[in-house]
Amino acid sequence: MGILHDDVVIINQSKNEAEPSVITINCPDKTGLGCDLCRILLFFGLTIVRGDGKWCYIVLWVIPKPIIKWDTCRWELLKNRLIGTCPSCSSAFGISYYSSELQSSMVTDVFLIKLFCYDRKGLSHDITTVLCNLELNIKKVKVSTTPVGTVMNLFFVTDTRELLHTKMRQEETYEALVDVMQAAIISCNIEKVGPEVTACSQASPFLSSAITNDVVLRTSNNVSVTMDNSFSPAHTLVQIICQDHKGLLYDIMRTLKDYNIQISYGRFYIKQGRKCEIDLFITQADGKKIIDPSMQRALSSRLQMELLRPLRVVVVSRGPDTELLVANPVELSSKHRPLVFHDITLALKMLNTCIFLAEIGRHVIGDQEWEVYRVLLDEGASLSTPRRKNEEGVWKLLMGWEQI
Repeated sequence: MGILHDDVVIINQSKNEAEPSVITINCPDKTGLGCDLCRILLFFGLTIVRGDGKWCYIVLWVIPKPIIKWDTCRWELLKNRLIGTCPSCSSAFGISYYSSELQSSMVTDVFLIKLFCYDRKGLSHDITTVLCNLELNIKKVKVSTTPVGTVMNLFFVTDTRELLHTKMRQEETYEALVDVMQAAIISCNIEKVGPEVTACSQASPFLSSAITNDVVLRTSNNVSVTMDNSFSPAHTLVQIICQDHKGLLYDIMRTLKDYNIQISYGRFYIKQGRKCEIDLFITQADGKKIIDPSMQRALSSRLQMELLRPLRVVVVSRGPDTELLVANPVELSSKHRPLVFHDITLALKMLNTCIFLAEIGRHVIGDQEWEVYRVLLDEGASLSTPRRKNEEGVWKLLMGWEQI
């Protein structure tokens, strides 16, 4: 007998903001399931404050991010998205997870939203917020400001609902943009484009150097990763101690997913002072412990690096101009941390820093694929904000450490 559809995901919504809501997930297991679930919760603006899971039964305690209003979290839609990522009882066994996920990613249609409008402060953030609320995934962006105060916005998106090819969905998108932009909008056009427009490209040496040499403003976030094979006859125990940040569990899960590691049991909780302790019982793809010392060192080192610097943020000089660079690591499945551009534009809006040009693109740097956000700052409108403050402000908001 299979699991009833309504019992796969159960959400017990708390009565007030001070208490976490509890999400229970009961479904067949798959490699990378934890990563996929954490990515969805991050997209819906939820922070995991406690977690417990064994095989395919997971309990998560979540709270909205401070910038998300309590009544705006779309719980029913969240439930549907979580159910959608869980394997069905009838097809969970004998299917290659990576091949099925990569195949579904390859056939997703890409659409171009071409938006011409008058410029104003916070414009890019307002547009991005509308697209995120509509569940349109931003794959690539080009924003250009003209000398006469107008802006050409090119957003290359995919639709989570897979309906953007319909007239009704396009009208919904247009009306939502008009509702926010009011008289600032001049024209809006939506058209289907080829997937090659969002293809990954080789990064320039300067771009690579700026990202890999990211100045570490954040050395206070000490990370400890230890592995032990004596606690369980069948599993390797991974114990992680670190400072909490937004997307912490996602960063752990995406790393293990890329290594094709299976999690059999896990526990996560936050102690006083935002100190996190995570215990994970894991196996390799063949179901065996991680015995090889070199494999242990490689996985431990990668986890430490990803938790110390899950995103790369740096402000660099381009002659007389100032450019903000943010690099977001991409999973092997081609998915990535959501809402990064949303948070970048929100941070700049809160810092009263204007955007002159913006671009999102996929780049290969070394053996890693990155989604790189390049934002040319409008120095004329933001001389009161030091470059260092822009860098720190964007980083802290992305990590959820404090509001600006």
